[in-house]
Amino acid sequence: MLLWLTEFLSHYVSGFSVFQYLTFRTMVSVVTALAMSLLIGPYVIERLSHYQIGQTVREDGPESHFSKAGTPTMGGALILIVILITTLAWGDLGNRYVWTVLLVTIAFGIIGWADDYLKLSRKNSRGLIARWKYFWQSVVAIIAAWFLYSTADAPAETALIVPFFKEVAIPLGIGFVILSYLMIVGMSNAVNLTDGLDGLAILPTVMVGAALGLIAYLVGHIEFSQYLQIPYIPDAGELAVFCGALIGAGLGFLWFNTYPAQVFMGDVGALALGAALGVVAVIVRHEIVLLIMGGLFVLETASVILQVASFRLTGKRIFRMAPIHHHFELKGWPEPRVIVRFWIITLVLVLVGLSTLKLR
Repeated sequence: MLLWLTEFLSHYVSGFSVFQYLTFRTMVSVVTALAMSLLIGPYVIERLSHYQIGQTVREDGPESHFSKAGTPTMGGALILIVILITTLAWGDLGNRYVWTVLLVTIAFGIIGWADDYLKLSRKNSRGLIARWKYFWQSVVAIIAAWFLYSTADAPAETALIVPFFKEVAIPLGIGFVILSYLMIVGMSNAVNLTDGLDGLAILPTVMVGAALGLIAYLVGHIEFSQYLQIPYIPDAGELAVFCGALIGAGLGFLWFNTYPAQVFMGDVGALALGAALGVVAVIVRHEIVLLIMGGLFVLETASVILQVASFRLTGKRIFRMAPIHHHFELKGWPEPRVIVRFWIITLVLVLVGLSTLKLR
């Protein structure tokens, strides 16, 4: 909305023309989202506390987490509201990719809200029945995947790009819908599983989101995409504004979520942000790179799968507790140590993922 206003004002004041530059609007979206988060964050936390919207701790979790019971949760709603307002303010609202990402993010946020609400109303950590959660996630993901597939204008928009190779683009056909579904639903639940310690999930989400924003800008720029030999996806660059909003909102939330947390994200935030990363990666055709950069999320998910499979097949557990961040807690690592070390791992993985843009 503000993009249209600045475009109109630029006819009278030339200085407003700077807002037509995607890079500038991306930086402005970061600052806008960060400022909004810091300004309204205390109010949101106070309201959550007032209505006693507190965290329900799993009974079989680490004993150190029992003291966190009652900490305000569902703070992810703050992130989503800020992302929505910022993107609507500075994004190109005529861009189909912007609306696709926004609608997927909000839809998964609603699913997460329902899950959080049931946890609070029932006073346990189970929440929404798993089959219904996956059902609604699947509905949203399939609709988004089919929309992107049916509106694709070029083969590159539905081909699987393999990093480290210059000309490897595998046509997927209808398989694009399947891959997109797996990426959106998979990343959504992977981020949700990671969100178990103060700030553990949000900063890696911000780092991966920042990298995806850079990739979106590059694939949407015909000269840069040709130079780097990556697919050119017209209009995808506008997703940099959305990613900028995610960065600002995420950092603003981390201000309150860092150890010891004043507020938790809840499923309303974790499911939505994971889905956002997945759909952005699908649009910019860098799904494999997302799996590299989001290796922490993949590791957390794999630890749960391996733990469950091992216990059901052999009756023995591989880890002391899953997801794997709890394993290190039970080994005696203080919570801040687990968090910061996992952040460092994510930073390295993001740099490895970005290096694939040039190493081809």
